[in-house]
Amino acid sequence: MINNFQLNLDSIKNISLEEKRIREKKLMLFNDVGFPSKKFEEWKFTDLNKIITDNFKELTVATNIKNNENINLINDFEHNFLIIKNGILEKINLKYEDEEKVKVDNYEYDLIDNDKSSNPLINLNNALFQSGYSLKVHQNYKLNRPLVIYNLFSGNLDNKIINNKNSIKLENNSQVELVELNFDNSSYKFIQNSYTNISIGKESSLINYSIQGNKSNGFFYKFVKSILSEKSNYEDYIFSSGLKFNKIEEEIDINGDEAKCNIQSAIFLELDEHNEIKTLVNHFKPNCNSYQKIKNVLSDKCKGAYQGKIFVRDIAQKTDAYQLSKALLLKDTSEFNTKPELEIYADDVKCSHGSTSGSVNEDSIYYLMTRGLNRKSAIALLTKAFLFEVINSISNIDIKKFIEKNLDRQIYGH
Repeated sequence: MINNFQLNLDSIKNISLEEKRIREKKLMLFNDVGFPSKKFEEWKFTDLNKIITDNFKELTVATNIKNNENINLINDFEHNFLIIKNGILEKINLKYEDEEKVKVDNYEYDLIDNDKSSNPLINLNNALFQSGYSLKVHQNYKLNRPLVIYNLFSGNLDNKIINNKNSIKLENNSQVELVELNFDNSSYKFIQNSYTNISIGKESSLINYSIQGNKSNGFFYKFVKSILSEKSNYEDYIFSSGLKFNKIEEEIDINGDEAKCNIQSAIFLELDEHNEIKTLVNHFKPNCNSYQKIKNVLSDKCKGAYQGKIFVRDIAQKTDAYQLSKALLLKDTSEFNTKPELEIYADDVKCSHGSTSGSVNEDSIYYLMTRGLNRKSAIALLTKAFLFEVINSISNIDIKKFIEKNLDRQIYGH
């Protein structure tokens, strides 16, 4: 049965009795409910149970899947890098850094995960994860170059599920620019279920870019939990176009005065692709800012969704929170759903949210065609202009050019 996993701890080394007990408990919680369906409010737009049942006759945990493929490193800009193959950290290269100030290792199980979660996929991750990375940047250190995380999927991943857990910790007054670059060379249907904990110290900054490098038949779920301290900065740019199924959930706790959070995405969906982003930004302290802009372009027979909530505690006066989602539908066969929410208990705040969706403007297409473009090229140009607003907000010129080149490939097909 797809919803009934067995716990096999033989391949997990040095496991304690306490860890075994926690894993068994988490697996029991998952097996009690299985993959979430629309009866879960967080999944009201996506019946994952049905999607999994329709696409997988069986599903087993991936263990020791051989991956001997080499990765072609990007040469658009100088960078440090990690290489992760089928969820397993294989190589660390921090040649531009003081390695005493930056520590990268395999993720180690943390008993804090014993906290009860109502999220079935988090419970499944806590029960079955076997891999992942841990990144720690020491106090008063700022990386000299971006850190690129190459995630490569290849080999026989047919009907497999990969569960991995990651940790990113920035101590006070530190800074990282992180590029997560995914490639799928497997040609199989598989699932990746990942969980990332992020802790950003006082006056520290994390800028993250999530980029899909090619088409994939994989089904991806990613949960990110971030905690922001005083005067910290967190920016997350999502460019995950090309996945058969993708859902990203982000929960951000703003726990320090004058902290800033910025989440933006630019997604281009094609035939039968499914993409959903869900965010929860908790303003727990005063004088903080959050900014969210989610943009989607949907072509034929694809589905997009966005659920975003801003929560403001009564103590969080002077909060400035903005949330906007926009969708451009190129075909009537596509679907986009949105659910923006505000829950505010403070009275001196500036909070707004909005959502718009519609078809491409025929007058704009006509204008471009009068300038010599055919209809297909005109729509592609309007698509890029719609999504480029997000890319244009990136301050790193080299990374901006790399992302734009990747977006051009997705839109123009070269």
